[in-house]
Amino acid sequence: MSVTAVHASRRQIEAKDHNLVADAARESISKGVVYQKRPVKGEDGKPIAGLYNAWIILDNPSQFNSYTTDMVKAIILAFRAASAARDVVAVVFTGSGDKAFCTGGNTKEYAEYYAGNPQEYRGYMRLFNDMVSTILACDKPVVCRVNGMRIGGGQEIGMACDFSLAQDLARFGQAGPKHGSAPIGGATDFLPVAIGAERAMAACVLCEPFSAHEAYFTGMITDIAPALKIDGKFVANPLVEISRVTDEFGRLVFGKPKTGDALKAGQDLIKRGSVDLSALDEKVESLCTKLLYTFPDCTTKTVEELRKPKLDAWNRNKENSRAWLALNMMTEARAGFRAFNEGTRETGREVDFIALRRALADNTPWSDALTDSIQPRAKKP
Repeated sequence: MSVTAVHASRRQIEAKDHNLVADAARESISKGVVYQKRPVKGEDGKPIAGLYNAWIILDNPSQFNSYTTDMVKAIILAFRAASAARDVVAVVFTGSGDKAFCTGGNTKEYAEYYAGNPQEYRGYMRLFNDMVSTILACDKPVVCRVNGMRIGGGQEIGMACDFSLAQDLARFGQAGPKHGSAPIGGATDFLPVAIGAERAMAACVLCEPFSAHEAYFTGMITDIAPALKIDGKFVANPLVEISRVTDEFGRLVFGKPKTGDALKAGQDLIKRGSVDLSALDEKVESLCTKLLYTFPDCTTKTVEELRKPKLDAWNRNKENSRAWLALNMMTEARAGFRAFNEGTRETGREVDFIALRRALADNTPWSDALTDSIQPRAKKP
């Protein structure tokens, strides 16, 4: 029997719908998240009829694609839809624009609604946990297209993906202890698996951002693509060292930030150029094409097995993490998210850590007065 005849015979069988909700219901709460099915390309570069990649796009560029509560719901439903779609080969998870993939939870919503409301944040964290779990449970390989910053909770949902391809101007990092939280929405589970315990410790505790080149060098991401165009040609990120050289202590330098005159020269070069993500998109399409030419069930099983180290750590910790993060909304998160939300470039967006530590050393209880006293203030002339 020919393939056409097989297809014709199967059209008589109505396929079951394994989605949680109908398309209309999913679209009704999808503000801030775009779900698209784009044709997958064959080895000749031409679209394959009837087969697609599902693109899930965070569409909140004015707030660096940070996710609101409604966006989290939409992400869950979008991944469920992609997972259930029989004609989808792979999922591409990305953000709008070229500034950010995602910078985590929406700090305005955190500061103005969830701060001081641990019972509400606990409900929100149920949704967040379900979002991460849905990515880890997707029946299709998930490719994170890192179109810009991947910070905080954005780093966590990005690391839940199976592959990460980044434009090389992108920055990665955690924000928890600097802004009143702990990176226990996945970072403390996934980073030790990806880059080792001590580098994970430095990343999660110190919250110092690092380049796409350094992320690639440490094994956190699959590949990088140039994004800066100068006079019509791609050039590597001029803000970082991209050669395997050693510093004055003999340590290997790869993707470390430049300083001094070299940094200023790099910044001037960026001002001359423009960001072009076409090279990144070529790598994304190429990876999805490679996935097309594999047995689908064998691929899914392989992906499931390779997810296990991340999944085991995540399932072991996620409920305790949820409870702690909710209670933390009464103390440090309440102060930290307010500082970030209300701070300015002039005042900064971090609390007065020294004042806080001195107050706690004097056994000062957490109160509205303490929270207010450590907020960033304009510096006196």
